Amino acid sequence: MATTVLDLSARPTSADRRAPWRSPVDQPVYARPALLVITVLAAVLYTWGIEHSQYHTFYANAARSMTESWKAFFYGSFDPGNSITLDKLPGFLWPQALSARIFGFHPWALTLPQVIEGVASLLVLHRLVRRWAGVPAALIASTAFLLTPVAVGLFRTAVEDPAFTLCVLLAAEATQRAARNGRLRPLMLAGVWVGLGFQAKMLEAWAVLPALALVYLMAAPIALRKRLAHLGLSALVMTAVSASWMLAVTLTPGKDRPYVDGTTNNSAFSMVVGYNFLNRFSSLGISAASTGSVSATQGGGGGHGGPNGATGANRTGQGGPAGQYGLNGKSGAGRYGGSGRQDGALQGTGQKNGTGASRGTHHRHTGVAGAQGSQAFQGQAGGQAGGSWAGAKGQAGGGGGLGGGQNGWSKMFGTALASQTGWLYPIAAVALVCGLLWRRGKPRTDRIRSGFALWGTWLITYFMVFSAGSVGGHTYYMGVIAVPLAALTGGGVALMWRAYRAGGRRAWVLPAAVAATATWSAYLAGEFPSFLPWLAPVVGVLGLIAVVLLVLSLPGRAASGGRLALAGLAASLAAVLIAPSAWAVQIFNPSYGSSGMGAVGPSGMNRGHRSVTSAAPRIGQTPWGGGTARDIGAGRRGMGGFGGFSEDGKLTASQRKLLDYTTARQGSAAYVFATTSWNSASPYILGAGAHVLPLGGFSGQVPFPTETQFRQLVSSGKLQYVLLGGGRGMGSRFGGGTTTSTEITDWVRSTCTLVPATAYGGSDSAGAASTAPDVTGAAEGDATAQTLYRCVPGQ
Repeated sequence: MATTVLDLSARPTSADRRAPWRSPVDQPVYARPALLVITVLAAVLYTWGIEHSQYHTFYANAARSMTESWKAFFYGSFDPGNSITLDKLPGFLWPQALSARIFGFHPWALTLPQVIEGVASLLVLHRLVRRWAGVPAALIASTAFLLTPVAVGLFRTAVEDPAFTLCVLLAAEATQRAARNGRLRPLMLAGVWVGLGFQAKMLEAWAVLPALALVYLMAAPIALRKRLAHLGLSALVMTAVSASWMLAVTLTPGKDRPYVDGTTNNSAFSMVVGYNFLNRFSSLGISAASTGSVSATQGGGGGHGGPNGATGANRTGQGGPAGQYGLNGKSGAGRYGGSGRQDGALQGTGQKNGTGASRGTHHRHTGVAGAQGSQAFQGQAGGQAGGSWAGAKGQAGGGGGLGGGQNGWSKMFGTALASQTGWLYPIAAVALVCGLLWRRGKPRTDRIRSGFALWGTWLITYFMVFSAGSVGGHTYYMGVIAVPLAALTGGGVALMWRAYRAGGRRAWVLPAAVAATATWSAYLAGEFPSFLPWLAPVVGVLGLIAVVLLVLSLPGRAASGGRLALAGLAASLAAVLIAPSAWAVQIFNPSYGSSGMGAVGPSGMNRGHRSVTSAAPRIGQTPWGGGTARDIGAGRRGMGGFGGFSEDGKLTASQRKLLDYTTARQGSAAYVFATTSWNSASPYILGAGAHVLPLGGFSGQVPFPTETQFRQLVSSGKLQYVLLGGGRGMGSRFGGGTTTSTEITDWVRSTCTLVPATAYGGSDSAGAASTAPDVTGAAEGDATAQTLYRCVPGQ
């Protein structure tokens, strides 16, 4: 009988184990150390100042609610009472809510998941490019991605796109593995990743499908019928994962779940398809009105004024209400006039206390300067009612294009977006063209060509989507553009370098690509003359040196040589990457830093004064009330103390007194009180996790609760107190007019009993008007005065 002897000496020894900083045997010795350095730098850039993170104006409320109950966690409830959801799918907030459950509810705890997603995205990109074009290309691509300003800002921002970017990268990585051998399992996994990306960013995740399908059809070494069958099965998996949450919500009776925000019919499908997709393309004549969603006109491909005319005005100025803040017009006129659809910067001067610098925020617009289209409010918080608020033209306004706007078909080339994303446009475009043309005649399964097809299709698809649709200051949208630009740069440099060393006519492509990119970078840097004025000349000089060195060392020339050529390559990379690097490192500069919109460094130019507009974070900014915590204490007395939120995440003294008063008298009621808008409810949800009922959803136009439902809540004793005033969501952006919320407000005022401010430790000044403009479109006098009413059954 044979006996098997276990040879213990064959077990790997400590000497055989590779240290994590040592490269695998099939890679250059510098590969792993270089990747570790890039990864550490990414972690530093993404976490720098994380202890000063700010709550996202809208999303943080849902994250807080999701830590209160698993029901709120699943549905993405805006409020702990599970009355209404976010106006987005909640998938991107699940990591944030889990982080808050583990570490406690702090701004940094909500930012931490995005940091992890960012580092993971960089590593996945490196793996993708390494398998496609080799280690040098992967390191160049990873470095380019790391130094792209919007990528730095993106992974410091508690929004949807970090999770979405990671998911589509993982889908591409799985598709790449599937295409290598024609395997079904990795392709099914790609469908899962796209579906999870859908949970984070909805239909935008599906825009990557043409790129993934094309790669598998081109490169999988199996019969066409089998390739199509595999894609079909993967599509079924993707659709099932994508629609899973929407189906769960649809199959749950409305009385057992929160109302779906952004809709008029309480449908998750209406929220995803109409509210969050079709509304983005309203400038193309596409309407979401018939989908059961709240409809809005947003700046997209047209970018030259809304359906209500080219010139907008506030109700106290010239024109109609459609032009408030320049929301639907080319320019604004009137008390709060602004420029652009959603992008006019409102600059104010207080009449009592001089000028100040309090900056408000907007849903997805946390602390972004007006040049980014954030509707940031600049003015003295303590100025008296009726202070002058003049509209200033923002970079995000108007028709986009090279002037710097974020609307219009050419918005991607405007300084507002190009300075954050587009430094690598020329070299990426040259790489794509060469990669496809030079690989003609190769076998269908050619790995190099399929990689260029993947990144090129990815880039073109999203480029067209953002060109046609609305961006509206959301710079972090561009993170998904930064991915293919970095990959094409890495793969393209590797391809052009090989062609350069081989000689011939193709050798001239690398110097030409470097010259074009350096010229474009110098132009962009020159658009910001007061920011690092030396940068544009340095980029030009480096580009010139790189081209000269490359030309002198062309194969066949007398001066050609390996060291000279390598010097030319190093100078080329420096010329290409120094400008975006100058933006990216501003994360360490308190004067610029990053914004809640994903922008880093200067984000636009004031053409009239040739001055730079910063995208820096506004430490101490408040999501409601339009001022900093310091401003609230000193200057927002006219709002009765309900308009602010302190930097340490606690309620102000006046807010605490109001909450204590209503909580002590809550009894068996389900809510401590109701508010007329989400931003009035926000401090109480964030600061205390209070069960506050917001009316009208984010837009203020959502018919929930209806007046009948509201009266039933009062009659059943589930609601006793109502806090009126403080704004009505984002009503002006979505059309304003009479809404369910205004009807409820009128009923409360005419039926319920006014609670004197002195009863809960407030002051009679609570009803005074504020200096801040009404960002919600409410009638003057309604927006900021907050008063408490008590409603009892039988009234």
